[in-house]
Amino acid sequence: MNIGLHQRKQAWVLVVSLLIASMIFLVLGVCVGSTGLDSLWQAWNDPIALHIVQNIRLPRTLGAWVTGALLGLAGAVAQGLFRNPLADPYLLGSASGASLGVALVLVFLGVSPLSTHWLVRLGLTGAAFIGATGAVLLTLMLARGVQHTLRLLLAGVIVSVVLSACVSLVMLMSPDVMQAMQVFMLGSTGLLSWSAWWVMIGVWVMCMGVAWLLSQVLDGLSLGEATAASLGLPLVPMRAALVAVLALATGTAVAQTGAIAFVGLAAPHLVRSRVKTTHAQLILLASLMGGVLLMAADTLARWLIAPQELPVGVLTAVLGGGYLLWLMHIKTRDTAGGGL
Repeated sequence: MNIGLHQRKQAWVLVVSLLIASMIFLVLGVCVGSTGLDSLWQAWNDPIALHIVQNIRLPRTLGAWVTGALLGLAGAVAQGLFRNPLADPYLLGSASGASLGVALVLVFLGVSPLSTHWLVRLGLTGAAFIGATGAVLLTLMLARGVQHTLRLLLAGVIVSVVLSACVSLVMLMSPDVMQAMQVFMLGSTGLLSWSAWWVMIGVWVMCMGVAWLLSQVLDGLSLGEATAASLGLPLVPMRAALVAVLALATGTAVAQTGAIAFVGLAAPHLVRSRVKTTHAQLILLASLMGGVLLMAADTLARWLIAPQELPVGVLTAVLGGGYLLWLMHIKTRDTAGGGL
């Protein structure tokens, strides 16, 4: 009983810490621009600076948070669903499908992902979302449903490889879109707007609610499919609902910001390294952790080499990959020490 209370206390402490970190990076995010770190007081006294803060920096910073929250949520669901700590939100081919959708739009319509026109942004977002959804549906078709987790995992890997090859083929046949595709494939939060934020926050609330209601299924699956079935859980429909949550959260995030690496993979690991908890709490904590990670990465990407800007996907890949390598080193050392 005391252990359970201690774990719940740790979980609440982590929630409060992540919320405080989110507020800190929100303030930093609206202060960082092309000239480096600005003062908020200056913004309130300058109409132009105030417009920049309200309509560019604030929606971008909040959009980065909710994008990371979607990826963190999807990562926790993917790792629980596949019972694999290395599973990430892109495992079902959604990122490759979204990239292919954007590449085809760039080739046939000749638009640019850097365009700020709302119709162009809507078309690129729609193409990315349709591509991500189509990739997930193709994975489900190849896996013949969601009954077999291993088959679903292998089908997702195959679809990702094939669609990535198709993207490369499109870029080779149309070199003009190669530079434009780099913006999407490296991930960027630079064009996030209030409309994108509203769409993503709505999807996040819906996915969070469904995932929380189905968290008992993930707890059961962590004990093995046979044990989960013996508990009377309707695995097939509930697994299908979790796959839908995974696809919707990932597809929405990728459609708005491109393929941002390692956030969905690292966020659940960071939570588990701090607290042992059930999937109901893990989903919320991983989502908050993902939001903090991407908001921090976006702020660093704008500040490190200002007035130029690093692709946020590159920064998350370097930092996330470094963290996972360090984690593997620590676990390997502990295992070797235990063997001695």
